[in-house]
Amino acid sequence: MCKDCGCGSGGTGYKINGKTPAELHDHAHDQHRDHDHNHDHDHHHHDHSHEHDHGHHHDHDHAHDHGIHPVHAAPLAAVHQPDVDSERVIRIERDILAKNNDAALQNRARLAATGTLALNLMSSPGSGKTTLLVRTIEDLKARFPIAVIEGDQQTDNDAERIRATGARAVQINTGKGCHLEAGMIGAALDDIQAEPGGLLFIENVGNLVCPAGFDLGEAHKVVVLSVTEGEDKPLKYPDMFAVADLLLLNKADLLPHLKFDVGKCLAAALRVNPHLQTLVVSAETGEGMAAFYAWIEARATLSRTAAAVRA
Repeated sequence: MCKDCGCGSGGTGYKINGKTPAELHDHAHDQHRDHDHNHDHDHHHHDHSHEHDHGHHHDHDHAHDHGIHPVHAAPLAAVHQPDVDSERVIRIERDILAKNNDAALQNRARLAATGTLALNLMSSPGSGKTTLLVRTIEDLKARFPIAVIEGDQQTDNDAERIRATGARAVQINTGKGCHLEAGMIGAALDDIQAEPGGLLFIENVGNLVCPAGFDLGEAHKVVVLSVTEGEDKPLKYPDMFAVADLLLLNKADLLPHLKFDVGKCLAAALRVNPHLQTLVVSAETGEGMAAFYAWIEARATLSRTAAAVRA
């Protein structure tokens, strides 16, 4: 996967709040061990031979087809490595996606059980995604408990901006990885402990390519596009706009200073995805944000109602 950009398939090279998955596992194990040793045990007869299973491992041979197939990995691998059997490359790619989709199903079930609405925010770098998220939190935090999972290759700058609003935030640093994966989100959910009936925003790594191919277990994918970008971005990066449920055309306050045709851009997006909903907004001035909040509230109500029915 993603050999062209060097990210691999994500694997275990990421960090959550500065700790590797192994360090998080060891910390949880130490807490569990310390808790056990606070109780009286007959250590002469206590059996330590069993293994503690701290995660869910699904080694399925089948692949789940969710209609999302990254189109860049296999062709590029074949071009750059002509001696590699293309069928083997495709099989490896499907195995990676199958494992990701299994983890995504677990995340989705976990979020649905608590009535949590999870939104996966995706964009290229510089679209104003974090600024939009900060404003959204400030305006909605009185109505919903809000948690955020921040995805960046390095630094926790965005997570700190989110925490300044009072919302809980977990930072995932992907290292060379150019996208978040469902396994990372599952580990972050353990750390963040989102409140039932709330909102979970997942701010994906800035990239209009790879994040489109990975289901994280979210309820909806939201793509943010800035008016400072090209009107033809939806046609250049069709996979991203094809999988999104909502397009937020951000930085509308800059339109008087730009030669940007909003109609042309939205038409391009709808050409790729006729079912895509679109809103023109400004995170700076608040233009159009009320419509975005109404969109969120309607779906949050559905999530809470569905959870109540299951209970």
